[in-house]
Amino acid sequence: MSGQPRLPWVMNDPLTNRGTAFTAAERDRLGLVGRLPDAVLTLDQQARRAYEQLRRQPDDLAAYLHLEQLHDRNEVLYHRLLTDHLTELLPIVYDPTVGEAIKTYSHEYRRPRGVFLSIDRPQDLRRSFEELDLAPDEVDLVVVTDAEQILGIGDWGVHGIQISVGKLAVYTAAAGIDPARCLPVVLDVGTDNETLLNDPLYLGVRHSRARGERYDAFVAAYLDTVSTLYPDALLHFEDFGAGNARRFLERYGERYRMFNDDMQGTGAITLAAVRSALDVTGVPFREQRVVVFGAGTAGVGIADQLRAAMVRDGLEDAEATRRIWLVDRPGLLLDGMDGLRDYQRGYARPEEEVGDWSADDAGRDGVDLLTVVRNVRPTVLIGTSTVRGAFTRQIVREMAEHVERPVIFPLSNPTEKIEAMPADLLRWTGGKALTTAGIPVDPVEVDGVRHVIGQANNALVYPGLGLGVVVSRAERLTPGMLLAAADAVAGQVDGRTGGGPGAPLLPQVENLRASSAAVAVAVVRAAVGEGVARVAPDDVVQAVQDAMWQPEYGRTPSPPG
Repeated sequence: MSGQPRLPWVMNDPLTNRGTAFTAAERDRLGLVGRLPDAVLTLDQQARRAYEQLRRQPDDLAAYLHLEQLHDRNEVLYHRLLTDHLTELLPIVYDPTVGEAIKTYSHEYRRPRGVFLSIDRPQDLRRSFEELDLAPDEVDLVVVTDAEQILGIGDWGVHGIQISVGKLAVYTAAAGIDPARCLPVVLDVGTDNETLLNDPLYLGVRHSRARGERYDAFVAAYLDTVSTLYPDALLHFEDFGAGNARRFLERYGERYRMFNDDMQGTGAITLAAVRSALDVTGVPFREQRVVVFGAGTAGVGIADQLRAAMVRDGLEDAEATRRIWLVDRPGLLLDGMDGLRDYQRGYARPEEEVGDWSADDAGRDGVDLLTVVRNVRPTVLIGTSTVRGAFTRQIVREMAEHVERPVIFPLSNPTEKIEAMPADLLRWTGGKALTTAGIPVDPVEVDGVRHVIGQANNALVYPGLGLGVVVSRAERLTPGMLLAAADAVAGQVDGRTGGGPGAPLLPQVENLRASSAAVAVAVVRAAVGEGVARVAPDDVVQAVQDAMWQPEYGRTPSPPG
């Protein structure tokens, strides 16, 4: 026999473990006598100690790993720590630190968390969920990734499970989605990352990424299985490849309760920021000219949301589309280009449109961003390109010559991939640019005005959106519900002109839990209004509050069986 006694069941399960918070009576009833130090600590005291331990970690990656160990021991304490220090810890449990943790997953592996589905064993797909022993009404949210395009770091195979785990942590901390009712999932379909394939410790399927019919059949089987077993759950897709993300959303979005954060979440938060900017300029959506630099999943998702807002503001769909120009690395998307993806074709411009642009502007290497800005004279310029410095001084000043208050959003992250720093945008335009960024940015002072830069963080949208779907039990996620979520975010900074010329375009992350509740209320009302809600609360605000799980110890857990 080992010298270390085996831990009782209640301490082995992070959903039931309370550590030193178990009372004397609970220790007696649950077989914990002699298994813990004598002192009984409150959750507040445990959280204080946990935070002190966290602060002693030498760097962000060490802090991430420390938090994951706490997550594996005590769910309530972990989420209490996140809730108490959300602004500080959001960049640790998610972007950017989670990207570094993903790279080392196979080497730092300690304990499994989530559901791992191998394309080499499709026969195990249903069994993998059934053995969780969860009833159909016990799952509210499933986050799945195939890890082809993780954040800004690319294909990381089975390591992508950490994206699903991190996303769910934010859902819980920001919107109170009960962690016991959430599932993180990875579709392990192989990887094209040679570093992983040549690593003897790599934990995933050891072959190149599956594509074509085999891959599509596996995704279809996943959707069929998870929607059958958990018919009330929101199925969140994260970090799929650009073409697959849109393809699956278009193919299955009307059939399943699906949400793709890379497309819909990014589009909604950008729409919120644009709406807030237009409250300042006073120019309606229907009169905007939008250039998006970066025509991948995020860029096209943003274009879709802005087009929908223009249509809502009175334009026909075709006219709204004509007010959006997409530019990628080969240049302005034109209908005669080779290699256009299906989701890009709807925004490709006719080649004759650039026929009267000068040869210097429209050369054989494509129509570059400066040329587009010079000829289109956009009111809104958005970057999702991951091209550092793409918004040059020349481009920005060209735009500012024709627009009184240019709206310029460099949204790429991390910092080394941002199109321009907001400080430069403000200085180049004499403080007139209306800007937000995809990274946290310190306030900027220009000509005596202190500009607070809001962060276009999807966490301002998707947690509340998910909570709204959970409360309403919506049959599907509609464009109207997305617009309602964006409006709810923007509405939290309504009256910006009264807050001073340097006020942010988006609410601060410090108020994320209250912000998520406001988004959820708007989403529930939209779902009810569109007839897709299966639950229509009499008091929507109270229903949202009642649904928000709190990181507190509830009633004493009972032994299994």
